[in-house]
Amino acid sequence: MTQPAATTPRPSFPELPERIKGLAGVVANLSWSWNRDARALFRFIDQPLWHLTRHNPIELLRRVEPARLAACAQDPAFLRAYDAVIEWNAWVATTHDTWFETSYPNLAQRKIAYFCAEFGLHTSVPIYSGGLGVLAGDHCKAASDLGVPLVGVGLFYTKGYSDQRLRLDGWQEDADERFDVAATPLQQVLGAQGDPCLATVRMSGRAVSVGAWRVMVGRVPVFLLDTDLDQNDPADRGLSYRLYAGGPDLRLRQEWILGVGGVRVLRVLGYDPAAWHANEGHAAFMLVERVRELVTRGTPFAEAVRRVRSTSVFTTHTPVPAGHDTFSPEQVEQCMGPPPVWQEMGVSREQFLRLGAHPALDHDRFHMPVAAIRLSARVNGVSRRHGEESRRIWAPLWPDREAARVPIGYVTNGVHLATWMAYGLVSFLDTHLGPDWLQRSDDPTLWDRVLELDAAALWAVHTTLKAQLMRSIREQARRRWADQWKEALHLVGAGTLLDQDALTIGFGRRFATYKRADLIFRDPDRLQRLLVNPWRPVQIVFAGKAHPGDEPGKQVLQRVYAHTREARFEGRIAFIEDYELHVAHRLVQGVDLWLNVPRAPLEACGTSGMKAGLNGVPQLSTLDGWWSEGYDGLNGWAIPAAKVGEDVDAADARALYGLLEAQVVPLFYDRDAQGVPRGWVEKMKHALRTAGARFTAQRMMRQYFMEYYAPALRGESPPDDPPTV
Repeated sequence: MTQPAATTPRPSFPELPERIKGLAGVVANLSWSWNRDARALFRFIDQPLWHLTRHNPIELLRRVEPARLAACAQDPAFLRAYDAVIEWNAWVATTHDTWFETSYPNLAQRKIAYFCAEFGLHTSVPIYSGGLGVLAGDHCKAASDLGVPLVGVGLFYTKGYSDQRLRLDGWQEDADERFDVAATPLQQVLGAQGDPCLATVRMSGRAVSVGAWRVMVGRVPVFLLDTDLDQNDPADRGLSYRLYAGGPDLRLRQEWILGVGGVRVLRVLGYDPAAWHANEGHAAFMLVERVRELVTRGTPFAEAVRRVRSTSVFTTHTPVPAGHDTFSPEQVEQCMGPPPVWQEMGVSREQFLRLGAHPALDHDRFHMPVAAIRLSARVNGVSRRHGEESRRIWAPLWPDREAARVPIGYVTNGVHLATWMAYGLVSFLDTHLGPDWLQRSDDPTLWDRVLELDAAALWAVHTTLKAQLMRSIREQARRRWADQWKEALHLVGAGTLLDQDALTIGFGRRFATYKRADLIFRDPDRLQRLLVNPWRPVQIVFAGKAHPGDEPGKQVLQRVYAHTREARFEGRIAFIEDYELHVAHRLVQGVDLWLNVPRAPLEACGTSGMKAGLNGVPQLSTLDGWWSEGYDGLNGWAIPAAKVGEDVDAADARALYGLLEAQVVPLFYDRDAQGVPRGWVEKMKHALRTAGARFTAQRMMRQYFMEYYAPALRGESPPDDPPTV
């Protein structure tokens, strides 16, 4: 088949001056988003507009005055910076001088396919809901930095994830609107004849056409599947409208498109990956489709399963049962046929359904993570503790083994340093660690030098970032007041009364009940005494969305929001609406303390605390997820586990209040003659050192490659026997 080709780049803006036409190529690849020189270049063009467009260079170039671009094209300083960015952009198009090229030259021609239901790449591409998608985005960025030959596959949600709007009573309403594709670097991929249909998938008795859009994330192409094509039935066109929308039937059909359609689109595009990574159970049908491929080419079913297992990696991201998709046999059968996929695979209905059967739970359900485990030789959790929980949860799949011997490992998540560390802090570290420190960031001894940073200088950087956060909170409130809000109480809840100098606690998470956003309100009188102390005030900034279908999560959010309007708290509690990547950057960079209080052991990892740590923000958390391996007593605070038989929520709330009253607040307000809280800054240094040395996406990607991808690429035999079927 003729190799399809992408259309001309999607970004559309007025004609650029000849001397700076290369900007069109820069904005067509999201790598600009983590290159500070590229970002500085766009900021130079029009700083107020750069801010108003929420750091979207395509929108900037669409709206900037042509005269300003003409002036830039004549400015020697701009042109020097422009030429450097163009040179860097050309280098990103190659794998020259990367970690992968140097370390694994014999594997250079072998690709790794990375399937995920969502990708959090940039705020202008809103096809993510939270931690899973942002982790996938950081995974791709780290792969690009290291030169790892990854190709991503997801779904193109034309209406993105739900936009959050809060009523005056705090109830979350979910808006539904398309985002502007022309303001993104997405490119539609067309077939040889200019047809947007690249593959077809049989589903619910009819053929569904599947197209794709490509977004370049540095060296990594990510293909987003699209069923909103003219030839499709209206019911099928809406499959890729919204992320995590609708009921289980819609979710099942989306996952069938992701897995089966994703494999087929990659084949049409000429990809033949040697390793395949299913990032969470949503992608399990990718493994099923590959078994089907082999069987239809003459490979016996058992041998096809063995081959797929040997080249496949599965990452589970949650111990919470609600995060594990399960479907009834009838739903599966209705989705996959007629004729049902098991006929093509040469097995009975019962044999196929056993791939997703849990031996101890829900016997009449098809479990997506169970199918992924059975069809993947290498399985991992996303933190050390989550690895332990995953071995316990999935131990019934190996009934002859103790949980400790279940072959499920862990790769603790990491966050992309160049994306999440504030540029002010990066520049500050330039002066202390050397201008090339980012290229040496994988050296643990480099991070030991952070402890030598000048306390007053580091504190000055932090106060600047905090001021930027406060300014952005006020600006968002002003915009919503002008465009949307009608009641003055909205302004109080939005944080307009926050104090630049008060100890500011940040909480930015998905509003799931186990994350306990409302734990700090368990004793309102005790909290009030903390917040409104005239000598040592405290304030809290909340942000986050509840899943559109999660009524209990929405109720937690509503309770939290109600407290923002209570006069007794004097406006020291704020809620930022419509949490997304742009807001997340400001929050993790500008608060003084990060709060994370999940009910252990339900937090798989919790990367928001890592992002805060990369900005020198200490964390106060339960010893769950990454904090159980990251906390060292110097980089923050930990809530100890409740005693056996205690009310866990009550015990954790008491410990939280006690830590705030006895340790956190006094340390923050203990200042020297220059007004610097030196003890607090020591905590900041240790938080930065821990996050930088141990919890970056580059460290995570190296571990994935060495322990999971490389063995799969080499076709090494699976390390353990498969789980029983």
